Amino acid sequence: MRFLSGLVATTLFITPAFAQCGGGFNSFVNGLKTEAVDNGFDKSTIDAFFQGVQQDGAVLRADRAQGVFQKPFIDFSRRLISQNRIDRGQAMSHKYDAVFDRIEREYGVSRGVLLAFWAFETDYGAVQGDFNTRNALVTLAHDCRRPELFRPQIFAALELYSQGNFDPARTTGAWAGEIGMVQMLPQDILDNGVDGDGDGTVSLKTSAPDALMSGAKMLSHLGWQPGQPWLQEVAVPDQMDWSLSGPGKPRPVSDWQAMGVQARNGSLANLPASLILPQGHKGPAFLAYPNFDVYFEWNQSFVYVLTAAYFGTRLEGAQIYDAGNPTQGLTGAQMKQLQTKLQARGHDVGKIDGILGAGTRSAVQAEQQRLGLPADAWPTAELLGRL
Repeated sequence: MRFLSGLVATTLFITPAFAQCGGGFNSFVNGLKTEAVDNGFDKSTIDAFFQGVQQDGAVLRADRAQGVFQKPFIDFSRRLISQNRIDRGQAMSHKYDAVFDRIEREYGVSRGVLLAFWAFETDYGAVQGDFNTRNALVTLAHDCRRPELFRPQIFAALELYSQGNFDPARTTGAWAGEIGMVQMLPQDILDNGVDGDGDGTVSLKTSAPDALMSGAKMLSHLGWQPGQPWLQEVAVPDQMDWSLSGPGKPRPVSDWQAMGVQARNGSLANLPASLILPQGHKGPAFLAYPNFDVYFEWNQSFVYVLTAAYFGTRLEGAQIYDAGNPTQGLTGAQMKQLQTKLQARGHDVGKIDGILGAGTRSAVQAEQQRLGLPADAWPTAELLGRL
């Protein structure tokens, strides 16, 4: 389910002299072996780790087939958040109550946050992926789309193997190389793995306490502020300066209140917050507090991050969001057409992929302002036509 892991941790192994990607697969693997020797690994360990390594075409197909992230927030969240996942989340919260209490004491991470990740990543551990992890990492590092992310993870997996905590022939997980119930990359396991059940080992595939404690430590490492909220649904006025909305535009809550933004339930936190309008000013509305930014270190898909953050609040008792009546969005083909037009106007929208990512949202908002449209970053047929 992962779009693109943002967990590019500082790695111990950086040797830029070797080809970073591409070329013949066997030659690429030989380059990895040579680099591993230079990084101090024993040759017999290296040979055993890479024995039988294969390029996995299914991994590449999965990497290129992530159309689900083209769905708008309302559709995407309704697809991922089912009553079954809510019921199971409540059951898991009760079953591992002591573990979550410990997490909240030691790391300050709310249980809803971890339950949501656990649900979305692996359906509470039931679906962890059956891709060979070593083969997936080597395949993705050889591919030249994101070698800077995946190449260091190979050496992290090799380090886990040298410690006796990784079986290159049998360890399986997601297509992007993540392992276990909350899907962590090898370097993150090295940095944040926790023996939550006290059995002397860190097993993210079979031990829920290990997985949950490790996930909490990772969030803490990434900057999670203990005891602070992350997302809250709000009601917005019919008119305001919509250009102030968007991720990464924090303002004091008192400013939002002065503009007519109100909590749908309870009171707003006295923290800086950004106004999030995933489908424009006529759709759902949320205030995102500083902890919301940490989600983007876990995953870089805006729609996934917002859905995971919202589901975390639901699992802790928040009401179903008010979907409102958002203006009809664009089809995938129209989104690509829009991205092409925005790019032609000098905007950096990244890849023309039909996905409403951060770059496209920023460009849409800028063009809405220029054209005198409500600058809420939600692309519509009217905007496309006027461009």
